[in-house]
Amino acid sequence: MEKLRILFRPRTGIVLNVLCKQKTCRFRIAKSKMSSVSNPPQSLLKPMVIPQKLLMGPGPSNSSPRILSASALPMLGHLHPEFTKIMDEVKEGTRYLFQTRNNWTVCVSGTGHAAMEAAVCNLLEPGETTLSCVNGLWGERYADMARRNGAIAETINKPMGQVFNLQEIEEGLQKYRPVLLFLTHGESSGSTVQPLEGVGKLCHRYKCLLLVDSVAAAGGVPLYADDWEIDCIYTGSQKVLSAPPGASPISFSEKGKEKVLKRKTPVRSFYFDMNHLSNYWGCEENPRRYHHTGPIMSVYALREGFSRLVEDGLENSWATHKKCAEMLHEGVERMGLELFVQDKSVRLPCVTGVKVPAGVNWKEVADYAMNQYKVEISGGLGAQAGKIWRIGIMGYNATPDNVNRVLRALSEALKHVGFKSRL
Repeated sequence: MEKLRILFRPRTGIVLNVLCKQKTCRFRIAKSKMSSVSNPPQSLLKPMVIPQKLLMGPGPSNSSPRILSASALPMLGHLHPEFTKIMDEVKEGTRYLFQTRNNWTVCVSGTGHAAMEAAVCNLLEPGETTLSCVNGLWGERYADMARRNGAIAETINKPMGQVFNLQEIEEGLQKYRPVLLFLTHGESSGSTVQPLEGVGKLCHRYKCLLLVDSVAAAGGVPLYADDWEIDCIYTGSQKVLSAPPGASPISFSEKGKEKVLKRKTPVRSFYFDMNHLSNYWGCEENPRRYHHTGPIMSVYALREGFSRLVEDGLENSWATHKKCAEMLHEGVERMGLELFVQDKSVRLPCVTGVKVPAGVNWKEVADYAMNQYKVEISGGLGAQAGKIWRIGIMGYNATPDNVNRVLRALSEALKHVGFKSRL
């Protein structure tokens, strides 16, 4: 074979002309089909139009202009020194929020669910027993995650709207002998705040660690992670911190850290492995190494959320949420409505449950408030779906003006559906 010449003919295939000993042999390769590009989606050729809404549900809350502006700052690399400095400031904000000095304090890339998943896969090994205190959706969600990670998840249960006392928790510890106990600090589905003082000490007496979900509570109610001997605690960025969802603070005590470091099996998730995340977030003396690309803009915004909290002061934030919640409770009761949680001492200031009166369609009321006032009022979850409304007062939204606005929207909506409000 002396010469090979390839001719390409569109849509007809490839023709080979081969010159061999003064004779040309022609071969045709099977016809090939040309790929074509699909039409561009027309919806993406238009600019986004985002309406202004007052988010008075269980989260997310509205962000301040300062926090929104932070999300539009110039991009940095995830290991640039300017960005790692911001990460360090976020760590300090997290320690302030939780009132802890824990070294292993980071932000998980993701929402509060990601932080829950990180806690589960780091603190539990396959075959270990954990105890979930279930009084709403989040205790159920935790038990589900634990089982998916190979743990044995036992539960003690109370109806939504109620909390656990130390005696009930101790009975669970005695019966199941778990290595990890889960409690929801702010149960947004049942609008309760769980007392935590004394629980950590009790758990340690039974050689058990304490894990706390404070997604809907941190920043809005008193919290002392170190004094209350909490071994792992996490929250979300989109609640009281009023930042966009995407980076979730989490902190491990020395006991929690030791549990992770002494695991017999690898952490099932590479993404959430605290052995790597602690390095990426500068919790070690060793130089930071690449683990994953952090959510740069979310961390910017979260930093500004912490800045707002620090400027206001943690105790002032607690007091503001309490004052606004009491104002909401009084306004709701004046309308002739009933609050879901009967015990005033365990009402969560950040999320208030309101019973839907007999004969009233909760969604008609919520839709009217949104359509006429651009105010979000959410419905119930789980066992309380369709039975309660949930009204959130969190972070940037925790102001008397916003409370008055949601009360007006609720009152008008009730009149619209035929309920005779006392107002």
